[in-house]
Amino acid sequence: MMTIIMFMLSETVLKYKKYIISFLLAGYVFTGHGIAHTMANIKHHAISNSPIPPTTLHDGGDLSSTATSSDDENKIIAIINGQLLTQRDIANREKLFELTAGIHLSPEVMQHMRPQLIKQMITERLHIQEMLRRSVNISPEQIAKAISGIEKQNNMPEHALRDKLAEDGVSLTTLIDQIRLQIGWGKVVQQELGTQSRITAKEVEQREKALKQEVGQPEYLINEIFVPVENARHPEQELQFTETIIQQLRNGAAFPIVAAQFSQSQSALQGGALGWVQEDNLDPEVVAIARKMPIGAISNPIKVAGGYIIAMLSGRRTIGNEMGTLMKIRQVFLPFSSKLNPQQPTPQQVATLNQTTKYKSTLHSCQQMEDANKKAGNIRPSDPGELQLERLNPEMANILKDLQPGQISKPLVSLDGISLLMVCSKERKNLSDISASEIANQLLNQRVEQASQQLDRDLHRQAIIEYHTPVQNNDSDKKQTKQHSSPSKGNNS
Repeated sequence: MMTIIMFMLSETVLKYKKYIISFLLAGYVFTGHGIAHTMANIKHHAISNSPIPPTTLHDGGDLSSTATSSDDENKIIAIINGQLLTQRDIANREKLFELTAGIHLSPEVMQHMRPQLIKQMITERLHIQEMLRRSVNISPEQIAKAISGIEKQNNMPEHALRDKLAEDGVSLTTLIDQIRLQIGWGKVVQQELGTQSRITAKEVEQREKALKQEVGQPEYLINEIFVPVENARHPEQELQFTETIIQQLRNGAAFPIVAAQFSQSQSALQGGALGWVQEDNLDPEVVAIARKMPIGAISNPIKVAGGYIIAMLSGRRTIGNEMGTLMKIRQVFLPFSSKLNPQQPTPQQVATLNQTTKYKSTLHSCQQMEDANKKAGNIRPSDPGELQLERLNPEMANILKDLQPGQISKPLVSLDGISLLMVCSKERKNLSDISASEIANQLLNQRVEQASQQLDRDLHRQAIIEYHTPVQNNDSDKKQTKQHSSPSKGNNS
């Protein structure tokens, strides 16, 4: 299977909150560029300053735009308050999921996933309509900034994202619409919360006191995917969808991107990541499973109020007692011009090794490491961010554990180049300590989740949705009109 590289972009939509969308693309090594070509690319796809661009209206527009088309890709799947959802929309989303998950899904698996995917895209149409009603405008500059964030964080070359999508037959509009929707829905929730988006010092203080009383209790590092059940008396379809997703995750699909595309919880904006959470902030059914799960495991479907949860446990610790080593490092990567044959290195590869030997004696600071990496083309980022030694793979941990700040590693040779690492700082600390800002974020997460769920229920309750393709497994009619409703999920933030 091709290498999977995670893309993450962020947009601040609440005073204390960053929403993060995760995207994964397969089989690429990237080098970075700026915002200019992204802006040109977006304008090339006819994105205007209106909240919903013409391309989006084409894919899910009004009746007059596509209802008379005989083209199969314009086949109407559903009409949501007069707005179309077409076969083209569904096909693009399926292709995007395959591409970003980095796995191939059989037609049978896609068939199992499609009804739930249709439901999710109906919810997204309702979100877009609410953005329009509230005049929430996501400009081309914001979209460009978001895509540029993906490029810069992952050292992508010019046009790589667009070209990769095109190569796999995915409309760029599909990705742009998801970015617009994620940012815009965050702004809608911000409007809904109003002054409640402010977490007071008193609320933080009360939570700090409560946490002190929980010292010695377990807490869990959990990612979740929440699949809501529309009809509690007939959850078969949602259960089948949940089981299909679990199978794909266990086959290698990346949890963050699956969560970002399919989870109906606000945590989807962080790739399903809840962070470290205490038992009283989880559904009891999830707690019962988390207590027994091995680290790294993916749960079976967990039935909770309002739907099913898929949980992935990344860590377990005792509140008030988890010592760890935090490090900041810098990397210099010198690329080979061709793949290395250890038995017959090329002159360029020999020269590269000689250069790293020289660097070992001339680089003495992290700033010098950054400068050297920039000179080498910034093929890989010099700063990978803060690392916890105990969470690194054993090979990397062994390299870094004995290095002192300012000390450089031996050359690390791979088939495509040579790396040098330098430790900039190393600190031993209690990792269970939580700052006031982290507490504020936790409290705000809960508030955002509750507001989003309530608004979601209201939109579904008020919507007029006409299905042209059956969604429920036991549906036999080719055309149905219904008031769409959605149950609530328990507080999992």
